[in-house]
Amino acid sequence: MMNTLLIQKREDLSETRVSKMVFPSTTNHYDTLFGGEALKWMDEVAYIAATRFARRPVVTISTGQVDFSRPIPSGIIVELVARVVHVGRTSLKVEVTIYIEELFSDKREKAISGHFNFVAIDEDKKPTPIFPEE
Repeated sequence: MMNTLLIQKREDLSETRVSKMVFPSTTNHYDTLFGGEALKWMDEVAYIAATRFARRPVVTISTGQVDFSRPIPSGIIVELVARVVHVGRTSLKVEVTIYIEELFSDKREKAISGHFNFVAIDEDKKPTPIFPEE
């Protein structure tokens, strides 16, 4: 049985925050961030959080619903926040939210959110328990 205190500690330690600048090279013809670029960034930060939690190799196995609530314009700062929200025997679910911040004001709002699912793998690339059996 998994120790709930250990899980809580690892969830807290694995929260990952990454800030990026949205430059024209990452935007579409509407001058907003490409959806695919946002998904790539989200998967990267989710992977970091999942690895920090599991401390073993993990791979993305699926995504949950991703909600694009607001377009992200060029010339803005984004912060991606990832945290583990569910732990199974071999799998993890990571919630990722992208917030946008204007450069010269304190205005900050949520723009995108979604879930990414990972599985821990062994040296043969087969699913393996996140926590060693006790």
